Amino acid sequence: MLLLGIDLGTSSIKVSVVDADTGHVVAQAQYPEQETGIKVVQPGWAEQSPEEWWQNVQGAIRKAVTSNSFNAQDISAIGIAYQMHGLVTVDKTGRSLRDAIIWCDGRAIPYGDKAFQAIGPERSLSRLLNSPGNFTAAKLAWVKDAEPEVFKQVDKVMLPGDYIALKLTGKATTSASALSEGIFWDFQDEQISADVLNYFGYDAAIIPEVQPVFSEHGQVSAAVAAQLGLRAGIPVSYKAGDQPNNALSLNVLQPGEVAATAGTSGVIYGVSDELTYDQQSRINSFAHVNHSAANKRVGVLLCINGTGILNRWLRDTVAPGVSYAQLNEEASKVAAGSNGLFILPFGNGAERMLGNKMVGAHIHCLDLNIHTRAHLVRAGQEGIAFAFRYGLDIMRENGMHPSVIRAGKANMFLSPLFTEAFVNVTGVPVELYPCDGSVGAALGAGIGAGIYQNENDAFRNIKPLELIAPGAQQERYEELYQQWKKLLLQHL
Repeated sequence: MLLLGIDLGTSSIKVSVVDADTGHVVAQAQYPEQETGIKVVQPGWAEQSPEEWWQNVQGAIRKAVTSNSFNAQDISAIGIAYQMHGLVTVDKTGRSLRDAIIWCDGRAIPYGDKAFQAIGPERSLSRLLNSPGNFTAAKLAWVKDAEPEVFKQVDKVMLPGDYIALKLTGKATTSASALSEGIFWDFQDEQISADVLNYFGYDAAIIPEVQPVFSEHGQVSAAVAAQLGLRAGIPVSYKAGDQPNNALSLNVLQPGEVAATAGTSGVIYGVSDELTYDQQSRINSFAHVNHSAANKRVGVLLCINGTGILNRWLRDTVAPGVSYAQLNEEASKVAAGSNGLFILPFGNGAERMLGNKMVGAHIHCLDLNIHTRAHLVRAGQEGIAFAFRYGLDIMRENGMHPSVIRAGKANMFLSPLFTEAFVNVTGVPVELYPCDGSVGAALGAGIGAGIYQNENDAFRNIKPLELIAPGAQQERYEELYQQWKKLLLQHL
C-alpha cells in the first residue's frame, strides 16, 4: 500500500511516494528543475500563480509515476503540505481570479493593524491568538479595497493547499488549522471568527466547508486521474501548512515538543496545550494538525522570512554555478565570526518577530582587503543562526523552553557550519531526521485515511540520524551574537 505526499513550496513542488508498511520512500520527484521565482510587482509585494502551482504539481506527479519505480495503482491516499498564509481567490467555476498573495507579502499590514485595533487587542489576542497582521484575512481586505471587481467575483477564499486539493478532486474544503493561519478562526468559540467576518465585511459563504485536517477532503476525479496516471477515487485525506506538517513529519505533536526548519524562510515551531499568544504578535499561534476543542494543541511559530533565501542570494550573486556543498566547505575554513563581517538576513519582506518592519538585509564591516566569498557565506549562515537565537529568546519569554529541537536533515541543516552555529548560539541540541515535507504529507495521508491506527503507528519506523550538541564554541558564539544584536537594534 502506497501513500503520495505533495509539498507545495515557494521554490518548487516536491512529491514523495511512501510504502505505508515500511515507511520507506519508493520514489521522489521535484518540479520544476529550476527554482520558481516570486513576482514582485511592487517593493514589499510577493505573488505566485496558483495555476502554475497546479501545473507544477502535475509535472511532479507525472515525473514520479513515469519513474517506473512503483505501481501508481497502489496509491491509497494523498496528503498535501503547502506554503502558509497565502491568499487564493476562486470564482464559482473554481477558476483562480488573480495571482496568489503569498506568505512574505507585506501589503496588507495596514489592514491587519486597523482590524487589530477595531476588534480590540485583548479580544483579538485571546480569541484569534494573533493580530490579523498581514495574514490571509487582511490580504483579502486589500483585494476588496484595491480590486473591487475581482472581489465581487470571489466565491471561495482558500489557502494554497486547499486550492491544489480542489484541482485534484473538484471539492472545496478547509480546516480549523488552515483558517487559524489565515486568522479566520476563533479559538474560544471553536468556529469561524464572527469578529473578523464582521469587521472586514465578508460573507461566511466564502469560506469552504470546514473539516478535520485528518479526513477525506475529496477524491481524485476521473479526468485528473487519467491525466496523471493515477487511479480515480484516491482520497485526499490530509492537508496542512508546511510548518505544522514539518512538525508532524518529525512526530512533534505533544506539548513541549519543538521542530525547526531552515528553507527559504526559517521556523521554530513548538506545541502547547494552552491558548498561548505573544502580546506583541512577534510569534504566532495556530491550530496544530491534531488540535480539537477537547484536546487543545496549539503550534507556537517563530518565522524568519530571510533565511535560506539569503544563502541562495549569496550563492547566485558571488558564486553562480557553484554548489552549496562547495561553498559550505570553503566557508568552514573561515574562523567563527568571519573576521569581523556580520550580515543581517532580513531582506524578504516584513519580519513578524521585528514588529512587521521591513528591515532589509545588511552587510556590516565589509573589508575589501580581507573578506572573500567564503567570509560572506559564513557571515550569512551565522547571521541566519543569530536570527534564530533572537526569535528563540522571544519564544522563551512566552514560556517555550526546548531541551532539544528536531529538524529534517535538509536545506540549511545540510550545512555543518550552519548547524554548529545554530546549536552553539541557541544552546539547544538539534536532532536530525531523514524526512521532509512531502514524506510528512504522505504519512499524514495515511493517518487521515485510517491506514495507520494513530500517529505513533505512522512514525514507528522514523529514527533520528544524529544529535548535534553545543560544544566549546558556545562562549565565542554568545559574544558574536551580542555584537550582531547591537547591529540589528540600530535598524529597529
